[in-house]
Amino acid sequence: MIELRTLAEIEQMRAAGRFVASVLEATAAASIVGKNLIALDKLAHDMIRKAGAESCYIDYHPSFGASPFGKVLCTSVNDAALHGLPHDYTLRDGDLVSLDFAASVNGWVADSAISFVVGTAAPEDTALIDTTSRALDAGIAAATVGNRVGDISAAIGAVAHADGYSVNVDFGGHGVGRTMHGDPHIPNDGRPGRGLPLRAGLVFAIEPWLMIGTDRIFTDPDGWTLRSEDGSRAAHAEHTVAITENGPIVLTARR
Repeated sequence: MIELRTLAEIEQMRAAGRFVASVLEATAAASIVGKNLIALDKLAHDMIRKAGAESCYIDYHPSFGASPFGKVLCTSVNDAALHGLPHDYTLRDGDLVSLDFAASVNGWVADSAISFVVGTAAPEDTALIDTTSRALDAGIAAATVGNRVGDISAAIGAVAHADGYSVNVDFGGHGVGRTMHGDPHIPNDGRPGRGLPLRAGLVFAIEPWLMIGTDRIFTDPDGWTLRSEDGSRAAHAEHTVAITENGPIVLTARR
């Protein structure tokens, strides 16, 4: 079901957005050579506990997950594109890391992701992250009253294709509110002028993710982590966005 939020409710959602942004800032800053993924998850868990927030991941068990996720932070490294399950891995120089985090504060959810390289960055990784970030910006810019979901999808896809990347549409953006995943689904490629009309009060996560050499993925033996089929690296960028008559508001904007 698609729900419209009042301006007052959108204001209430800002606390969740600020908290999610702060956790991503802290975990990204802590992602240095020698840091273990389990330690990053613990840092996020400690911040949740201190803030009195609730994790959207730890008990999450959709049809595509082998079991409840069991952690509070998605840590996808190198060829891991999405849903990276934190495990005993120590970050190395040159690792491409994507962190994805969602939490509920006072009953409202926000969801966001960021990608970066630990230590020395290869040019192709920098280019991938830049394209993914610009695709997110293009999608947000298209999230205006009078447009349609297809306009967001087309804007994301146009940036990706212009830089030579193919796009997987199996996973994409989604409604956000009292729960983490709701309608509408927002593919990362599509045709403009198609799909749900965008109205003030819609709140959703926009989340392009791209891989260097393919648009195909497979599920890791851990039952959660989605990896590129050819082993090439991946990047992921995401913000929770509210549509208003005065334009989109990025609720998870980082400093």
